[in-house]
Amino acid sequence: MINGKLLQDFIIVLPILLVSLAFHELAHGAVAAALGDPTARLNGRLTLNPIRHLDLFGSGMLVLTFLISQGSYVFGWAKPIPVDPRRMRHPQRDMMLVGAAGPLTNLLMAAVMAGLLHISGDNLSLATRVLRLAFTINIVLALINLIPIPPLDGYRIIGGLMPPQLYSRWLALDRYAIYALLAFVLLIRLGSGVFSNVVDATIRGMASVLLPGWAI
Repeated sequence: MINGKLLQDFIIVLPILLVSLAFHELAHGAVAAALGDPTARLNGRLTLNPIRHLDLFGSGMLVLTFLISQGSYVFGWAKPIPVDPRRMRHPQRDMMLVGAAGPLTNLLMAAVMAGLLHISGDNLSLATRVLRLAFTINIVLALINLIPIPPLDGYRIIGGLMPPQLYSRWLALDRYAIYALLAFVLLIRLGSGVFSNVVDATIRGMASVLLPGWAI
C-alpha cells in the first residue's frame, strides 16, 4: 500500500529526477558535439526536453526502486546519448571527457541549488524542500554515475586513463552492461549499506561546504 506521504514525495522527486537526467544527458551530447561527433544533435538529443531522454526500462527502475525502498533511495537511468567515437580525433580521451561531463553537470547543478537555497533562506516552504531534494538528488546522480561499471560514466572515465593496449579489452565489457546494472541494484538492496553510507557522507560533506549550518 502506497501511503500519502510516499506519493507526495514521489510527485516532488520525479520531475526533479527527470530534469536532472535531462541536463546530464545534454551535457554528454554537447561535449561529444564539441569534440567532433554530431550524432546526438542529428538524433535530436541536444535538448532539455525530458521526454527525449526517457528510457522505458530505466524509468521503470526509478519508480520501482523508490516504491520498494519506501523513498529511501532511487535508482534508474535515461536513454544513453548516442555517441560515435570514430568521429572524434582522440576517441579514448574524448570518450572520457564525454563521460565526465554528466556527473560534473550534476555537481554543478547541486552547487546552483545550494546558491538558490542561500537566497531563499532556511525555511519550511515547498520551494525550499524542492531545492533541498534537487541538491541531494544531483549529488546522488553524480556519485552513481561515477561507479566504474558499464554503461555508467565512471566506466568511460576509467577507460580514458588506461594504457591503449588495455582499452579495447575494457570496452568489451559493454556487452554485459545490463547485467552489471542489475547486479549493482541488487547489491544496494541486499548489501550492508556501504554505498548508502558513502552517499550520505558525501552529501553531508558537500552540504558542510556549500550549505554550512543547514540540515540536509
